[in-house]
Amino acid sequence: MSRADRVAELIKHEVSDIIMRKLSDPRIGFTSITAVDIGPDLQNANVYVSVLGEEKAKKDTIAALTHAEKFIRKELGQRLELKDVPEIHFKEDRSIERGARIFEIINQLDREKAVKAGK
Repeated sequence: MSRADRVAELIKHEVSDIIMRKLSDPRIGFTSITAVDIGPDLQNANVYVSVLGEEKAKKDTIAALTHAEKFIRKELGQRLELKDVPEIHFKEDRSIERGARIFEIINQLDREKAVKAGK
C-alpha cells in the first residue's frame, strides 16, 4: 500500500468522524464517505460522499460539506501528522444508487424470465 493510499484511508476515517461529531449543519443528511482519491503529491483529496434521500437532500448535503471544507481541513490538520494537509473537495458518489438500479433490473429480468418459462 502506497503512502497516498494510507493517507487516503486516514482521511476517509477522520472526515467521517468529523462529519458525524463536529458538524451540526442541518442541511447534512445521512452520509457515507465511500472513497477518498488523493493525488501522488498529496496536495488535493477528492472525498466521495453517498447521501441517502431525495435529490434536494443530496444537493443540500454536498453544499453544506463544500461550505465546511476549510473547517474540515483544519480539523484534519489537528488529527493527522502530516506536514501539509491536502485541500479537500467533496464529490457526490452515485455508485451505490447505480448498483441498486442494476440489481433491480436484473431481478426484474429474472422475474420476466420465470413468467415466460412458466407458460
